[in-house]
Amino acid sequence: MKLVILDYGAGNIQSIKFAIRRLGYEAILTDEVDEILAADKVIFPGVGEASSAMEKLRSSGLDKIIPKLKQPVLGICLGMQLMCNSSEEGNTDGLGIFDLDVVRFPNSVKVPQIGWNQIEGLRSDLFKGIPEKSHIYLVHSFYAPLGADTIAKSEYALNYSAALQKDNFYGVQFHPEKSSDVGSLILENFLETI
Repeated sequence: MKLVILDYGAGNIQSIKFAIRRLGYEAILTDEVDEILAADKVIFPGVGEASSAMEKLRSSGLDKIIPKLKQPVLGICLGMQLMCNSSEEGNTDGLGIFDLDVVRFPNSVKVPQIGWNQIEGLRSDLFKGIPEKSHIYLVHSFYAPLGADTIAKSEYALNYSAALQKDNFYGVQFHPEKSSDVGSLILENFLETI
């Protein structure tokens, strides 16, 4: 399998590469359009701030390529948020794959949310073998509300989308590469079942 991790300068790349390697796969880190189009599966990571990350995607032309991809694509954390219509973070226009607008958690809770939380309402092969209320690891100040594309939810002051899916596009707000055995199985499902 040809597995590509999008390289746009906004990722926790090493931990994702190690997690994939533990599953017996190798991934290529690239921003080359031909490599991305030829991939069997694409991982769209993201750590950092939405507007600067989106600017990097625009400067490399990846903002035009990503929404047109036909193979399975997995957005992680900021990667998932950038696949939405917009984000309040930096008043940023997103890629418009998921018809949701990312907003900031209310001031009634500690922001960012850092640590372990539960996911439930699981409805996708991405969660094959994952029990309801499994724990996953998150670090985020902004969230995607619940919507038609929500395939898992979590709660922090309110219920929000912990994972999204539309056609061949998948997104997880949490970090599967840091979510122990549960995260490892979710990555394995993406690589082997999706």
